[in-house]
Amino acid sequence: MSLFVSILITLLFGTMIIVIRMKASKRPASIKGIILPPIMMSTGALMFVIPYFWVTGLDILEAIGMGLVFSLILIWTTRFEVRNEEVYIKRTKSFPILLMALLLIRIVLKYWISGSVEVGELAGMFWIMAFAMIVPWRVAMYFQYKAVARGLAKSAEMSEKRLKDNL
Repeated sequence: MSLFVSILITLLFGTMIIVIRMKASKRPASIKGIILPPIMMSTGALMFVIPYFWVTGLDILEAIGMGLVFSLILIWTTRFEVRNEEVYIKRTKSFPILLMALLLIRIVLKYWISGSVEVGELAGMFWIMAFAMIVPWRVAMYFQYKAVARGLAKSAEMSEKRLKDNL
């Protein structure tokens, strides 16, 4: 019963994240919105103060490796576009599907590994994996955002210059 409830709660939260991400694409992107999630998530590292959550070196490397693979998928699907003279995250049909696929892979991995790893260590591993996924993704988003914003600023300067030249 607890396995079913755990999977149900995970899928519910995953669906909520997808809905939030889809709504976020309706608002202009900002540097604050890109940088804050990993900063806020970093507070979770305090779990490692408690020995119950300590993770072995090999498990840390495995979790980081999986997080980096997942981040590459997110980086690949995240793009920005200019609408109404502002920068927006481009909506793609594949993004919610990929997020759900990553969530399902995570669920399968969790229950496959849970038989051989203590619950606290497993929680630590999945936090490391999530953090190793979100940081590179958000760093890539930051650079993509800056590039699009620079292009928008150049375009605005050129339009302003053309307007002055025509007067």
